[in-house]
Amino acid sequence: MSRYEIVRGKTRRYALWLMAGLTSTVALHACTQQPSSDEKSTSTTPVAAKLAANLWVGYIPLYIASEKGFFSNEGLNLESIIFSGSSEGNSAFVAGRIEGTVAVTSEAVTLANQTQNYRIVMVADTSKGGDGILARNSIADIAAFKGKQVGVEPGSVSHFFLLQVLKEAGLSKDDIEIVNLTADSAAAAYQAGKVDIVVTYAPFLQQANEAQKDGRIIYDTSKMPAAIVDVYLFNSKFIDENPQAIQVFVNGIIKGMEFLETNREEALAIASKKLQQTVQDTEDQLKGVELIGKEKNIEMLSDPNSNLYLGKQMESLGEFLVAQKQLNKIPVELTKLLEPKFVKSV
Repeated sequence: MSRYEIVRGKTRRYALWLMAGLTSTVALHACTQQPSSDEKSTSTTPVAAKLAANLWVGYIPLYIASEKGFFSNEGLNLESIIFSGSSEGNSAFVAGRIEGTVAVTSEAVTLANQTQNYRIVMVADTSKGGDGILARNSIADIAAFKGKQVGVEPGSVSHFFLLQVLKEAGLSKDDIEIVNLTADSAAAAYQAGKVDIVVTYAPFLQQANEAQKDGRIIYDTSKMPAAIVDVYLFNSKFIDENPQAIQVFVNGIIKGMEFLETNREEALAIASKKLQQTVQDTEDQLKGVELIGKEKNIEMLSDPNSNLYLGKQMESLGEFLVAQKQLNKIPVELTKLLEPKFVKSV
């Protein structure tokens, strides 16, 4: 098996091809809560929840928190389910079969068109180079994409990113011809010289760029860091009925981030095992994301005056997706989907 085959599908945007239909591949353990000294006489029943979360380097704090018992020791029995595609996970969430999901903001906006019965409780990460566009050396700039074929998966986060990059260059979706390719297939087609322009992400982005010398990463998310943001969201009813479980979840993610900083070798080993790749691959991929800590989470979820405010970004994204005819209407009251109180209470 080639290195490419080993890593295919190890991302948040495209769930595992080789493990489609399997559940709980990210082992989030059953648990019992340990009562405090003044609660010894009261038994607390653990809270169970299911979370749709693909494998992605930006979710490393989640893997660490699970492995180290940061959820289970505090009474949260969290099960992560791997679906064969993000649309399946989102459908399960809308249907109420799972309590939470991890989504990029474009998915969160489109979800709001189907249901507003959720709230974003935490920002996981932002892409700062982990997503990008590959183009042959003969293609001078983004404006030169006009009339060209571009390999990308329609409706995916890569597609939304491409549309924003095109707009920045004064182009629209009508100026290019989409070749329907998933992120891994797009990278392989570019590497083989079959497509001149593709949109993909780590690890495929770097692999194809290294292998195909006639070309380069012409644009990546380091130039548009607010374009792709991953968020943790949960069903509103579940949040209202189990606020302590959500607090345990948010606390656990923060502890996972702290563990990555203070015990990096062990943390990277845990993450690499979950991602089924080498420690060096994990270390390299971490350079393409920014894990969002407490203070920036608070700013992104609660400060309308900040350029990082997620509500403002989601509203702009909604308008953009309508203009691009990806949505029929702008989802209303997107700012009400943000719930910052849990990160504020860490």
